[in-house]
Amino acid sequence: MEKHERFIDALNYRRSVRVYDDAKKLDNDIVKKCIQQATLAPNSSNMQLWEFHHITSTDLVKKLAVACLGQPAATTAKQMVVVVVRKDLWKQRTKSNLNNLQQLFGNKPKEKQSSREKFALNYYGKLMPFVYGEFLGLFGYLKFLISWVTGIFRPTYRQLRNSDLRIVAHKSAALAAQTFMLSMAAEGYDTCPMEGSDTLRIKKILKLPLSSEINMVISCGIRKPEGVYGERFRIPFEEVYKHWS
Repeated sequence: MEKHERFIDALNYRRSVRVYDDAKKLDNDIVKKCIQQATLAPNSSNMQLWEFHHITSTDLVKKLAVACLGQPAATTAKQMVVVVVRKDLWKQRTKSNLNNLQQLFGNKPKEKQSSREKFALNYYGKLMPFVYGEFLGLFGYLKFLISWVTGIFRPTYRQLRNSDLRIVAHKSAALAAQTFMLSMAAEGYDTCPMEGSDTLRIKKILKLPLSSEINMVISCGIRKPEGVYGERFRIPFEEVYKHWS
């Protein structure tokens, strides 16, 4: 089978499953492999402001099911994966990227660095601290004002407030979550991303810092036929597809 056909099969197989088969177990290592594949997802500036909490403990799954408002996708789940946004780790992630580049470029003196190397080093050494640096929410509005004024004269990046950067981090985490679910589908495993949840309780259960944010709680298992609620429905493609030639 061609690679693209395998992808289409996984895409078509993936459904949000609400009821899992209690008799069928998951291989922890396969789920872990799918999480590892999720880390290959594209993300903003390669900052990787995410964590993936793989819950296999029956006790914890039950507690999370309560925090997920007792929905069947949670109460019948065999495992759960909680995708967490860690925007608060931006300094560590910036440093990791910078260290990686320095090793890649061989710690050359500035005069021997190419323009591409200088740009990459400045990107993580100066630009990311400027973009993510914050002080009581005030610095973000100052940056926003600077970008607004600059934008009068030329195209410029405008998502510089704390609220903007939260959206950026959540978009990246959501890309990883979708990659995980497709990886699971390729293994014949099922998932359901659950919006309905008490995120504060989930953070307490997983002992997460208050600065973290729950992006998605994904239940995992193997479907029962009744766990897929009907045929997939999508708005007609012509209504959502806009072609500019």
